[in-house]
Amino acid sequence: MPGAKVAFIHGLSAEIVDVITSHNPDGWTTEVVPRDTPPDEQEALVNDADFLMVYGAPLHDDVLRAAEKARLVQLLAAGYDRMNLRLMAALEVPCSNNGGANSIAVADHAVMLMLALYKQQMHTDPATRAGKWSAPITGTNTFEMADKLVGVLGLGNIGRRVARRVQGFEARVQYFDVMPLSEDEERELGLTHVSLDELFRTSDILTCHTPLTPQTRHIVNRERLALMKPTSVLINTSRGPVVDESALIEALQEGKIAGAGLDVFEKEPVEPDNPLLKMDNVVVTPHVAGTTWDTWFRRAAFAYENMQRVWDGEAPLATVQEY
Repeated sequence: MPGAKVAFIHGLSAEIVDVITSHNPDGWTTEVVPRDTPPDEQEALVNDADFLMVYGAPLHDDVLRAAEKARLVQLLAAGYDRMNLRLMAALEVPCSNNGGANSIAVADHAVMLMLALYKQQMHTDPATRAGKWSAPITGTNTFEMADKLVGVLGLGNIGRRVARRVQGFEARVQYFDVMPLSEDEERELGLTHVSLDELFRTSDILTCHTPLTPQTRHIVNRERLALMKPTSVLINTSRGPVVDESALIEALQEGKIAGAGLDVFEKEPVEPDNPLLKMDNVVVTPHVAGTTWDTWFRRAAFAYENMQRVWDGEAPLATVQEY
């Protein structure tokens, strides 16, 4: 029996593509399809594909329909909000994300943003380079994470890793998730489940790790930001539209919260005149939290192992569906 064919639609560098395709099982074929390949050519390339693997590129509806043999759409990313899950369901093609392969990287990044805000890194670095020794530090504007209350919004793979990391800094952790842990799990992990309003009202650091769905779009809104303490900070490494950006700008300008660390924005790439880029109490990065050299090996290993499961007649892991 011949091996499976994978059509890999991507927007990656050749070096990273080589890492991904090096995990191709013996006897399988991976057809590399760069994102700028015209859709009609993509349709021809996927027509006999058993699997579609996607990262950093749109999956056009006509291309999906043309993949008549496809058994699975395998994403190398965690997010799936740009996928047409309704069409996949109609075509009876399941979709899987990366199974948490980038969760270590994103969790590290979230903690980095917390520490950057607490230690004024966005000011001390340029000041030191400019010869202004310790000028930004007053003795009143830097803080420790120890004994702070960190609120985790969404306790999936990333949220759990963030919880463990901040506990290493001696922070206390509470969380909100629509599917709470059991009492035994909470006790084992040292976590407390609270209501959504309580999470916003009492957290010193509120960090967002929920997928973007119709239910979570603007879950961080004007009303909930108004609940937060003026000394609290907001971290978002999930998806930009989880936060109502205009409400966040207003909350920062009016001193309703102390700062924000953002890896994602409602519109990406972020517009250069976005007020968030001009605020001295905001740390920003360009949606790179999940991007490390290490993740590509985990992403590729999970993707090919998951496709192998389906090829062998088993159900795929880490499937996602429309909410």
